[in-house]
Amino acid sequence: MAEMKTQQAQKYKGIRWQVMFSLLFSWLCHSVSGQIHYSIFEEARKGSTVGNISNDLALNIKDLSLRKFRIDSHISEKYFSISLENGNLYVTERIDREILCGAADTCFLTFDAVVENPLNVFHVKVEIQDINDNPPRFFQNTIELEISESTSLGAQFVLENAEDPDVGINSLQNYRLSANQHFVLREKTNTDGSKFPELLLEKSLDREMQSVYELILTAFDGGNPIQTGTALIKILITDFNDNFPIFTQEVYKVNINENSPINTTVLHVNATDKDEGTNAEVTYSFSKIPENALHTFIIHPKTGEIQNKGHLDFEMTRNYEMSVQAKDGGGLVAHSKVVIQVIDENDNAPEISITSISTPVPEDSLPGTVIALIKVHDLDSGENGEVDCQITGTVPFKLVSSSGTYSKIVTTSTLDREQISYYNITILATDKGSPQLFSRKTIRLDVSDINDNPPVFEKSTYVVYIPENNPQGASIYNIHALDLDTEENAKLIYSIVNANIEELPISSHLSINPVSGVLYAQRSFDYEQHKEFQIQINAIDNGSPALSSNATLKICIVDQNDNAPKILYPSAGTDGPPLFEMVPFAAEQNSLVTKVVAVDADSGHNAWLSYHFIHISEISLFNMNRHTGEIRTSRVFQEKDPLRQRVVVMVKDNGDPSLSATVTLNLVVAEHFQQMLPELSNQFSNADSQSNMQMYLIIAVALISFLFILTVMLVIVSKCNESKTSTAFSSLGTNIYSQVDPRLFSKYNTGTLPPYSYDVCVALESSENDFAFLKPSQHVPITSLIDADDSGIGSESAKETLSTGNLMKVSHNSI
Repeated sequence: MAEMKTQQAQKYKGIRWQVMFSLLFSWLCHSVSGQIHYSIFEEARKGSTVGNISNDLALNIKDLSLRKFRIDSHISEKYFSISLENGNLYVTERIDREILCGAADTCFLTFDAVVENPLNVFHVKVEIQDINDNPPRFFQNTIELEISESTSLGAQFVLENAEDPDVGINSLQNYRLSANQHFVLREKTNTDGSKFPELLLEKSLDREMQSVYELILTAFDGGNPIQTGTALIKILITDFNDNFPIFTQEVYKVNINENSPINTTVLHVNATDKDEGTNAEVTYSFSKIPENALHTFIIHPKTGEIQNKGHLDFEMTRNYEMSVQAKDGGGLVAHSKVVIQVIDENDNAPEISITSISTPVPEDSLPGTVIALIKVHDLDSGENGEVDCQITGTVPFKLVSSSGTYSKIVTTSTLDREQISYYNITILATDKGSPQLFSRKTIRLDVSDINDNPPVFEKSTYVVYIPENNPQGASIYNIHALDLDTEENAKLIYSIVNANIEELPISSHLSINPVSGVLYAQRSFDYEQHKEFQIQINAIDNGSPALSSNATLKICIVDQNDNAPKILYPSAGTDGPPLFEMVPFAAEQNSLVTKVVAVDADSGHNAWLSYHFIHISEISLFNMNRHTGEIRTSRVFQEKDPLRQRVVVMVKDNGDPSLSATVTLNLVVAEHFQQMLPELSNQFSNADSQSNMQMYLIIAVALISFLFILTVMLVIVSKCNESKTSTAFSSLGTNIYSQVDPRLFSKYNTGTLPPYSYDVCVALESSENDFAFLKPSQHVPITSLIDADDSGIGSESAKETLSTGNLMKVSHNSI
């Protein structure tokens, strides 16, 4: 007993040193291999601190949340958690070393600590140290032995071994038997190193004195405090049976493939007994078996055949250990150990998991940019668990091995969202088993847009034709640009680049919808004012930085027939005196009488003019050139022909609808200018009488209205009388183009009238090419002026009269 106490004290001392060493070892985090190593005792309370992993990894606590610091493990994340506030590693679940590792000498939980930005993986290894939390236990609470009374002294009876899941000093250490007179306790060591208690008979038995013995077998471990387990040994004294069953092997070892069918024979155990009769009948049973094996295997009590009654899974349990008992008819038993090793088969396809992914990825990402972190795991072992990964298809990505079972997906070239907006990345994982198993996983990776495409117009220059007189505010064109970018980068704003049209801002002529690009006319266009103008359209996107482009818009105003011809000569109004042209009686056929000159402010075919007679007294005397407006004699005059011809000429343009203007001419056939005077006198007298009647009517109305107006009107009347005389005088004193405003020639330089800017008198003979210019400083007789202005054509006597009126003759081409 003293030796036992001394041994126990030494064991307790060793335990205390082991505890102190474990506490110190928990702070030694970094191993030589680069892994972090912690050590904790099992059954630690929830919330217990394992260590400050952030300090051990030299990570900034403030960055843990931003860098998504986490545990990546199928098993360890159940038992541990990381605080992102202080970086401590905490216990989150009860840890039972015996459940995790069984009877293994060492027990580790491993996991990967993952951080991002930049991405890194750290391997953490936590050693679970045993504590004395399990007392020794016997498989059966009662051990029944039948011993023949003839058993000789020194006989040994092997007892059931107690089991303690703890390891080391905390495991089973020794046994103790309650006090009795016949038996002592000894230990037996098998070839595999396991120890069994056995009873040694020291004193002969007498069934007639005592047939049953009940002894207490106590098992002790080496923990602090010591824990014990007990079993009742019930010994029945029988008649003589002196042979025990003997197994053919002390330890049976067998291999079986996982996924073997149910009821497959695993092995046969066999024990023999030299006795006869019932004492030689052997019955087999499991004497000690783990709970998982109890639900997996069954033994036939007569044949010793062991079969599987449940599915075998290498990934769940790799080996089973159990004890088989052989009991003869006399109650003697023998034990043998059975070890069943499960052989792995390639029955698990690789598993692909996405640990981290960055989507969408900007299209301007550089080659080598990490897109995702994947983890590939195969539950099989050996070659069956070795996995090769690759990306299938043609995509600008590749797999780069990171560490262990991790791989990175990185870009191999630049991306262009405008060509491909997203990628389906298919990862193929294939193991090296036979037959090979594989799995696929597809990742959708979206490519985010950057503003790398400016707006593009369909054309660099657009030409738009707009009819003049368009409605004000009407849309005239829709210009459109295309931007290959998307969302905000593709939203365009249209504008007109600042420009002026005849010193007016372009905004007074045109406006543009900044969203739709529709152009609106701010005013009605007039071809005669603006034939065309050119503007710049700018399209700018909403990206950052914004990109833009320009296009030229040329707006051509299309002419409409909105201007009637204007007769420049003869230019007498409807209220003026009638126009007279003198035709020499001796004029030859096809002699030029006069020429009607007109212009049209329109252009093109709308300005093509034609001249027509719409009324003539004697159509056989004159004809008109419809293109030039020249009136010529159609034949030689005769005595019987009327001397006065009233002609109405219509000038018509070529528009649709056609517009026209008319003028009335009085053609007087006379030998000389004096013959024309009576006709002119009658015409002027009639004109004067009509004018006087109008004036009298105005004066009468003015007198009734107001006396002051009367006075004013009297002054106007007197002035008007003077102006009439001067008007008649001037109208008679000018030549064939006297009433043409010289400024019109520059404006209508596209018409049929040549740009003369001086007053001319047509020569009296069509064969002559003389024009007479009036000297403004000379006083010309009225008769001469009338002759020169009204008709432009006279006899030789008229020419003499004109020459006495101080006229100058200038040689010039006729009209």
